[in-house]
Amino acid sequence: MPVSNQPDRPTTNQLLLALSEPEYQRLVPHLEQVNLEVKQVLYETDKPITYVYFPHQSMVSLVCKSDGSIVEAGIVSNEGMVGISVILGSNTTTTTALVQIAGSGMRMKSEDLVAEFNRGGKLQSLLLRYTQTLFTQVTQTLACNSLHTIEKRLARWLLLVSDRMQSDKFMLTQELIATMLGCRRTGVTEVAGTLSRAGIISYRRGNINILNRSDLENTSCQCYGITKNEYKRLLSV
Repeated sequence: MPVSNQPDRPTTNQLLLALSEPEYQRLVPHLEQVNLEVKQVLYETDKPITYVYFPHQSMVSLVCKSDGSIVEAGIVSNEGMVGISVILGSNTTTTTALVQIAGSGMRMKSEDLVAEFNRGGKLQSLLLRYTQTLFTQVTQTLACNSLHTIEKRLARWLLLVSDRMQSDKFMLTQELIATMLGCRRTGVTEVAGTLSRAGIISYRRGNINILNRSDLENTSCQCYGITKNEYKRLLSV
């Protein structure tokens, strides 16, 4: 992940922290700190993306909707930005951005970000590399959901959430997890119970605690490692 040498900046978003001081200062007049609430929609499918968001300790799911159901395509937290399609020349996309874990973040108008992006510089380089990492996450999620067991998928997803939240403890309901993985809640209940009995996680009233990360990684599929390595390769400085 990008490493900051600007600890005085009022943000924990890794993209903002990695910017040069001149670039960051050009963004400052346009940045606004906001609170992101659970189930808040930041943008909708095929609707104009008015703002882009740089989360802090919140987590946003990029979900696809079909026939009344939704499934998660990717997640964004303080390693990235919500609304990445605006730098690719489109202010709409086929996903909906839905807040899953509450917290704060920074937002700015899409046109202001695009104007700075078009100047070139480190912001442009960072966002293009971040776009590739997000694409990798989305494609691996598709492969994982199509090919792997619920146990492997759940392990991969919990590891990704832990990485994004930079914590082994977070709160997510089984209903939400099932929706994001595109499976039945009973399947999540059964697998979560298996992982709990094995001492890999604890799960109580939506509170998840990863107790043995090594075993959880062994339970997961290679999709997690591929995604993690791509983030490290492209966004480490």
